[in-house]
Amino acid sequence: MTITDATKAFDASERAMWAGRAQVYAGSFAPLCAHTVEALLDAAGVGEGSYVLDAGTGTGAAALAAQRRGARVRAVDADAGMVAAARGRGVGAEIAVLPELPFPDGGFDAVVGNFVLNHVGRPRTALAELRRVLRPGGRLAVTVWRGRRGAGQELLGRACEAAGAVPPAGLPRLDPVEDFARTAEGLAGLLSEAGLAGTAAVEVEWDHRAGVEEWWSAAAGGVATVGLVVTSQEPETAARIRREYERLGTDFLGADGRLVLPHAALLAHGTV
Repeated sequence: MTITDATKAFDASERAMWAGRAQVYAGSFAPLCAHTVEALLDAAGVGEGSYVLDAGTGTGAAALAAQRRGARVRAVDADAGMVAAARGRGVGAEIAVLPELPFPDGGFDAVVGNFVLNHVGRPRTALAELRRVLRPGGRLAVTVWRGRRGAGQELLGRACEAAGAVPPAGLPRLDPVEDFARTAEGLAGLLSEAGLAGTAAVEVEWDHRAGVEEWWSAAAGGVATVGLVVTSQEPETAARIRREYERLGTDFLGADGRLVLPHAALLAHGTV
């Protein structure tokens, strides 16, 4: 398939978005994304003696959890800072950018990708590559954010909107030809298109707890799309966003003063 200019732009924007932000991510969004790890490993059948690839490892949450189960783990990420962070935690990680992996065909018992498909311009091609490195009978499990977002996921975006923030030009936009329905059926169908059998997907919902400053640090540090929006604003607008964040955030404050943020994702699996 021809790689379109939109896909090239999306991938380039994603690489730039995450460069140098591993530490900020580790202190903000990483604990959020770690919530789905155990269910992801269960779906992939990861256990004692499994040989596992963690694709898009980030700071290594899924890889570490697999190692605690007694699995042998390799991990890859497109960002050098994330790889360094994962290595610092004892993960055998290396740089690799989907949809190209430096591994032979059929080498792994299980492949997991925790919120990695959100960040690739060619999700179908990426899934085909993840399938390629699985042995016959091997299992793949992935998560993505659900299209119908949880209320907690909207907090920072609502603050930007209330403050009159104007998104910068060049935000990453997936080519519509490459996109898919962010529903359980849509994600399961995507895995089926990649040649996986017995595909299924479920919705996962949870409340993520975070300190007010902790959650704000992601946006202020430029993490993810909302971070690009916040950090691209004039100082006055950025200050308004912060005030709106605090105002709107009162609806999510728990008794301990921490935010209780409802989130929702999709988890799918299939077999070679």
